[in-house]
Amino acid sequence: MTSASGTIRVVIPLTIRRRNGRPKILPPEDAGLRDGRAQSPHVLRAVARAWKWRRQLETGVASTIQDIAAAEKVSDRFVGRMIRLAYLSPTVLETLVIRRVPPALSLNDLVAVAERPWAEQMDMVLD
Repeated sequence: MTSASGTIRVVIPLTIRRRNGRPKILPPEDAGLRDGRAQSPHVLRAVARAWKWRRQLETGVASTIQDIAAAEKVSDRFVGRMIRLAYLSPTVLETLVIRRVPPALSLNDLVAVAERPWAEQMDMVLD
């Protein structure tokens, strides 16, 4: 839809539901993005942190994992292990983050899957 001022307006039909007192935005029912199971917020947060840390290393904001660990007040072993989530295959990331399909694995097992070749990851994550 275009208005007279040349501005484009995009309307996306979303549903807002309250969960634990907080609003949660859900995609439309016919989008096929939900299957009745809820994605763990821990998985989404861990993937987001891993990508943030990866960008910090790539852009030079942080020079080492130890710098990130000190800034986040966590151990360098934790950062080194969790940053592997930034190297999951694009199809696995799309399934977890965009489609919000929960993995069949725990977060620790998901980190271990990130070390496998991309071709093997999808079967392991969604078994």
